[in-house]
Amino acid sequence: MSSRAHSTGRAVRDRLGLAAIVWLAPYTASCAGAPPPPPPAPLLATASATQPAAPPPADPLGPRPETATAPPFIPPTPDVFGAVGGMTVWLLERHQVPLVSCDLTVPTGASSDPKGKAGLTYVTANMLDEGAGTRGAIDLARALDDLGARLNTDANADASFVSLTVLKHNLSPAFSIFADVVARPRFEPAEFRRVKDLWNNELLQRAKDPDATARVVYRVALFGPDHPYGHPWDGTAKSAKAIALDDVKRAYAAAWRPDRATLVCVGDLTKQELTAMIGSSFASWKAPAAPAPPPIAPPEPKGPWPKLVLVDRPEAPQAVIAALRPGPAASSPDAAALWRVNDAIGGSFMSRLNQDLREEHGYTYGARSRFAVSRGAGQVVSGANVVTDKTGEALGALVADLRRFADGGLNDEEIARTRSQARGELVSAYQSVERIAGHLGANASLGLSPDWAARVAEKRDAAGKAELDALAKRYYTPDDAILVVVGPRARVQPMLDKLGFPSPELRDADGEPLRTQGK
Repeated sequence: MSSRAHSTGRAVRDRLGLAAIVWLAPYTASCAGAPPPPPPAPLLATASATQPAAPPPADPLGPRPETATAPPFIPPTPDVFGAVGGMTVWLLERHQVPLVSCDLTVPTGASSDPKGKAGLTYVTANMLDEGAGTRGAIDLARALDDLGARLNTDANADASFVSLTVLKHNLSPAFSIFADVVARPRFEPAEFRRVKDLWNNELLQRAKDPDATARVVYRVALFGPDHPYGHPWDGTAKSAKAIALDDVKRAYAAAWRPDRATLVCVGDLTKQELTAMIGSSFASWKAPAAPAPPPIAPPEPKGPWPKLVLVDRPEAPQAVIAALRPGPAASSPDAAALWRVNDAIGGSFMSRLNQDLREEHGYTYGARSRFAVSRGAGQVVSGANVVTDKTGEALGALVADLRRFADGGLNDEEIARTRSQARGELVSAYQSVERIAGHLGANASLGLSPDWAARVAEKRDAAGKAELDALAKRYYTPDDAILVVVGPRARVQPMLDKLGFPSPELRDADGEPLRTQGK
């Protein structure tokens, strides 16, 4: 038989099955004018009952060598030293590419916002690059563009940041601008009015976005309004109105001090080069005489928590569903191996939630789980954006998946896959100087040691089934989770009522219970 005929016959057999081929053989032969062939040999028959099967041919290259298991990647530890004004510096030299990335962080974030002025730390960070040193906002932006430099400012729950990435040959002038932004912001009234207008618009848009609304609700529902983590980082439309430029200046003076700052630099520069640039660019940045305030250390969140929270978004094209629980602090011994547990349940395409809610049932384009670490307790959130008319079924499936996972733990395939995935993610994170600087800067902002990444990598890789299963039970059981739904109430609440949960607690887009507002 020709190779083409052989492949065609195999394709037909694959489609129709062996029984169909046996049934069609006499008919095919009679159509050709030939007598039907004898019946086929038994399915289990070999070449001959009396002749043993021929041994497989020997490999001409000889036996294959045994390959050793690749060792885990252990991240390098940066060099640490002090600089002018009491600044701490972390330096990781990388000379393969002529690129440098620096992150300067201070341990003041949204957890330090005064009562009634949520978002103050966020808008203070946003104002840093709106004019600094001798340059106004437009001149500063043009100078960075001319140098091909990327500069960003930001704040989260625990810290504030300024970051810079630039080619090595433009590092010196770009670093000077970077220092101006950190140490010499201008805080001009006209720029503040413009920034505040943009900020208000962003807050109005946030309320129309179901995903952004859900992220706000998670924080408020879990921690409560009086907890340092109990409000959105970027504030609310109400709190934004209460913040004036003088508030920003006071917040900057209290938080942005060299004796509270850690500068992380990664890339093509040496300690000698970096020390010289810090000395020339940050020489005038002096710490006040008063002692530096310590970082906020938020307490553990306390219940009782609502079982089901519903936010009505009548125009939402999909519903957001989630199960929310407290997570570990960044320094917790649980945080390292929890990465692998989260990957198994919802951190990758092959995770259980995605395979069930997306692949099996088609409720969503993608289900996911994540845990956010902070200086205090973090969050563990598992959920998806789902077809509105399937909200009840999808939430029931989410809860069932989490319960099976918490009770049964990880299987052998998940244990091996999450270890391999964790190794790959870590290697990827250390391929770019910008990502390395961001990774180390985040560790520094949380008060973690310079060698934290290396220590965590070893612990994560070594975690076995017993440890992973215990973490799955501790952080993913749905029995005491807060279930959150953001979507059209008129359509989704009847579905939720059928699940047997208590009546939902209704909240607005800022996470506040509606009953406290007289609604």
